[in-house]
Amino acid sequence: MPDDPRYQQALDTAERLLGQPLTLPLADGEPAVGQDFRRLATEHTFGDSWPRPGLDLRSRCLISVAVAAALGTHEPLRGQLRIALTSGVTKEEIVELFIHLEAYAGAARAFDSYQVAAAVFGEHR
Repeated sequence: MPDDPRYQQALDTAERLLGQPLTLPLADGEPAVGQDFRRLATEHTFGDSWPRPGLDLRSRCLISVAVAAALGTHEPLRGQLRIALTSGVTKEEIVELFIHLEAYAGAARAFDSYQVAAAVFGEHR
């Protein structure tokens, strides 16, 4: 896996977007095949989806934050918020996204997601 150029390219893209290396160690009790899942998900996400032409980086960031927030997936939302902030999306734009999300995904989902964002904002001063 470390010598796989496709996987390495995906890791390089992830690092550029996150502003730090993507680390995906197996947790205690996780089967070894979990590493295959992590590799395939990384290759698809950062090797296939993010580098595609057709949408600019800012649009991809905002879409990714909106999807993770609408789904209520907190860990992916944290990652997408970090990517958005690292890529130049402002905190104000993200708050506007949550204001708009409230109208379509509901106040509870938007508020819950905003709480995740507020914590991530604290990391990016």
